[in-house]
Amino acid sequence: MVQVVSIVEGDGEAQALPVLLRRLNSWLTQDVFATIQPPIRVHRDRFIRREEEFERILQLAAKKCFDGGWILILLDADDDCPVRLSADLLDRARRVVPHRAISVVLANREFEGWFLAAARSLDGCRGFAWREEGDAPNDSETVRNAKGRLAERMGGAGYHETLDQPKFAHAFDLQMAVDNSRSFKKLCDEWIRGVKQ
Repeated sequence: MVQVVSIVEGDGEAQALPVLLRRLNSWLTQDVFATIQPPIRVHRDRFIRREEEFERILQLAAKKCFDGGWILILLDADDDCPVRLSADLLDRARRVVPHRAISVVLANREFEGWFLAAARSLDGCRGFAWREEGDAPNDSETVRNAKGRLAERMGGAGYHETLDQPKFAHAFDLQMAVDNSRSFKKLCDEWIRGVKQ
């Protein structure tokens, strides 16, 4: 059994990521029993920039996942280079908790970009309407304001992170997201590495 503790930045991610990780467990690592702990929610800038806050959160995550557990830091890349920032965060995290397995995944640009990468599979979910033009999954990682793009296709209801993110996390096609999003593929690769350590 592997204890998985994640660190996320948004209320929507705090609700949606456990749903997504359970799906990854069933899809990629059926032979591993993973216990998904409730995520630790942080303020992105404070977590990244304040060393004391960074260390405090990582020590808390290390206590929650026990020996043999895995810590997953999942943040939005926003305008930062995901490769550089994730390497920096991973290096810093390993110095704080060298006794725990750690992965850093940055959704490029936003968590919602993963939904856009598999937008066709969300047609009809929570009022989302797929459009062939303007919903090309190959640009999902370059879209600014992926939340806004989702909201445009959800009629008058708009997009609400805490309501829609968990539902979309449950419904979107994982393979389609892997095929169209490098950062989602990285999450899947890190999941396999993290739980099979």
